[in-house]
Amino acid sequence: MKVHHLNCGTMRPLGTPEGLVCHVLLVETDTGLALIDSGLGLRDVADPGARFGPSRFFVRPRFDENETAIRQIERLGFDPRDVRDVVITHFDADHSGGLADFPWARVHLTAVEANAALHPSGFVEKGRYLPTQHDHHPTYVLHTPGRGEPWHGFTTAEELTDIAPGVVMISLPGHSRGHAAVAIDTGKRWILHAGDAFYHHGQIDGTGRTPRALTMLERVVAHSMADVRANHERLAELWATPTPDLLLVNAHDPVLLHRAQQLDVINEPAAIRRQDDRLRQPGG
Repeated sequence: MKVHHLNCGTMRPLGTPEGLVCHVLLVETDTGLALIDSGLGLRDVADPGARFGPSRFFVRPRFDENETAIRQIERLGFDPRDVRDVVITHFDADHSGGLADFPWARVHLTAVEANAALHPSGFVEKGRYLPTQHDHHPTYVLHTPGRGEPWHGFTTAEELTDIAPGVVMISLPGHSRGHAAVAIDTGKRWILHAGDAFYHHGQIDGTGRTPRALTMLERVVAHSMADVRANHERLAELWATPTPDLLLVNAHDPVLLHRAQQLDVINEPAAIRRQDDRLRQPGG
């Protein structure tokens, strides 16, 4: 499977000099296209208040139509109607906003996250899950990772063969009640999209250099900070293990998005190690 790395939503929270991105994967399968997360969509651009809510004043999205997944898919020469499946790591607005642009697509998520999004409980969930994100009545496909084979030491994993062999959902609750990561087998390497299991490479690469604004945001919105810390530890182990056939990315780190896009061009597994070395250098 060929994977395209897209930024579907630039955000500029105060205290984050590099800003944030919405890292979306566009996957070419044998039967059509699939998205991993959807970023911000056309409706978000048209009506930010109703779609994104008050949090837009903190994360400060750009709301640029040209960054939406549907417009980028068109520029790549694909027919948006060929997007048959969207897998979302969780239902926050910056991950699910583009769903309304593909109302015909099946939306895959964990059953726990679907329950949280459709029946939010408590102050944080009621603030993060807005009814406008699913008022187009998408078709949900609910998954319970843990029924399949383990993946790279993660025991709660499920291969989504109804999309394509080599698409794996991994349960990583913490940031939200039913948060998940998604792994894609490209044939050359695995790509693990960790969603919001971590915000910044400094949280897992051993440097500890993470903007304070991001660590504060992480604490405020976390469903379980204990699980978030456990996810950091597990992903840090994965980062530290020399695995040139595995590329680890997340939803919002622009450095990791740029790294993935460069590797797309270079198409050389050894380049992953060189990029890792650069990230560990001062200023990386």
